Amino acid sequence: MEFWSLLIRTVVIYFVVFLIMRFMGKREIGKLSVFDLVISVMIAEIAVIVIEDMDRSMWSGILPMIVLLLIQLGSAFITMKSRKLRLLFDGKPSVIIDKGKLNSDVMRKQRYNLDDLMLQLRENKITAVSDVEFAILETSGKLSVIPKENYASDDDNNKKDQATKSPAAEKNLNQYHTSKIIPQKYRFEILPIPLIMDGKVQDANLEKLDKTRFWLKNVLQEKGVTDFKDVFFCTIDHKGKLFVDMINKKPRS
Repeated sequence: MEFWSLLIRTVVIYFVVFLIMRFMGKREIGKLSVFDLVISVMIAEIAVIVIEDMDRSMWSGILPMIVLLLIQLGSAFITMKSRKLRLLFDGKPSVIIDKGKLNSDVMRKQRYNLDDLMLQLRENKITAVSDVEFAILETSGKLSVIPKENYASDDDNNKKDQATKSPAAEKNLNQYHTSKIIPQKYRFEILPIPLIMDGKVQDANLEKLDKTRFWLKNVLQEKGVTDFKDVFFCTIDHKGKLFVDMINKKPRS
């Protein structure tokens, strides 16, 4: 008897939760706002408690879920009418990259680290931060990337090279590859290799490139950088091009 009661309870709660989620609207899980996510988690927790506790009435779980649904629908209606409340509930997008330069203050405020940035740039097939006109961290956590007008992806460049390749051009290309900073034996992903992150030198990556801190210091000095700790983010791409972004220091009062 207890088995059938549990089975019926599970089926009923399933359909209740299903209908509530349907009434909440069609939004992808990855695009839920913080408010929507909290409501969804609370509904899931209540459903689990009702199923596990056989002594509890199903209405003691269904009623709170209906109340949460009404709260969600009410907030959705109010935020549609007021942009201020919408920004209060959902937050607002944050500009992470502005004209090829990282906004470290915004990244700290959003607790958005450099590894997250590199991952999402890689998902957008961006090879260098300097190729980005704007990168906006949406309220859903997705990074919207707007490349510069003259930017071309590696796939586009490869197609162009194959279309225009000649014996002389191929010879020059081979000479170019032999003069590159990156060793031919080293293979890496589309995104450039981080050399400095948050003022800390990534020695493991330097070793993979057969380079030392002395080499990195000399290269940075050519760009007017004297201390590793002043560098927020430094990378080198597959063409040997260095990208350097400095830490925004607040002036002393």
